[in-house]
Amino acid sequence: MTRIHTAMVLAAGLGTRMRPLTDNCPKPLIPVAGKPLIDYVLDRFFAAGVEKAVVNVHYLAEQLEDHLDKRTVPRTIISDERAAPMETGGALIQAAPVLGTDPIYCTNTDAILLDSGEEEACSRLANGWRDDEMDVMLLLCPVEQASGYDGDGDFILDEEGRVHWPSHDPSAVKYVFTGLQVIHPRLFAEEALRKVSTRAFWDKAMAEGRMFGLIHDGPWMHVGDPEGLKQAEKRLAQGSNDERTVH
Repeated sequence: MTRIHTAMVLAAGLGTRMRPLTDNCPKPLIPVAGKPLIDYVLDRFFAAGVEKAVVNVHYLAEQLEDHLDKRTVPRTIISDERAAPMETGGALIQAAPVLGTDPIYCTNTDAILLDSGEEEACSRLANGWRDDEMDVMLLLCPVEQASGYDGDGDFILDEEGRVHWPSHDPSAVKYVFTGLQVIHPRLFAEEALRKVSTRAFWDKAMAEGRMFGLIHDGPWMHVGDPEGLKQAEKRLAQGSNDERTVH
């Protein structure tokens, strides 16, 4: 099993689709069933053995920093993007000096995962990681297991578990990206600092056959807007003995 001790939390978004709830509160601090979105992420990472989480901030950054100051685990480091948001890929480039040289977890704070199997999602990703073959491993979800999501999927998988864009095989089953991935810093550590999406890194890894996917074994709740928030709270209230999130 690969031991992953570092994570990147993408928390610099404006939360536009969550308005008016984000008029005076950054989206990562929006409570779902009484718990801020970012705490679902950080608690999951800590339970998986993460010791250090780098969090990028931009919109209402002081509120996020104050909240993170009250946490003791995992240790958090702020990547300050107050001057200008760097997008998802640029955030990784900017944070590269403190992310290290080993594979890291990376996630946004827009979703909550429930685990149905014996092993939680981060551990499954770490166990599936093969450093000699992979630069990226996405956690994917079947569309029918997603709530708060009205698309038809983001990616497809081939027989060997490699990820492709749907255009690679329009007839293939499509999966939703959950927002959680393992990514190796060798993809971005030497890149010039600039605004760029992680899609640029994905395209490179995909072209080289080094981007893989793992299918999540439980429900995935996309908390992207007020309706998604309502659906997530309803789903969490229902509960199940066979499903759990990390608290």
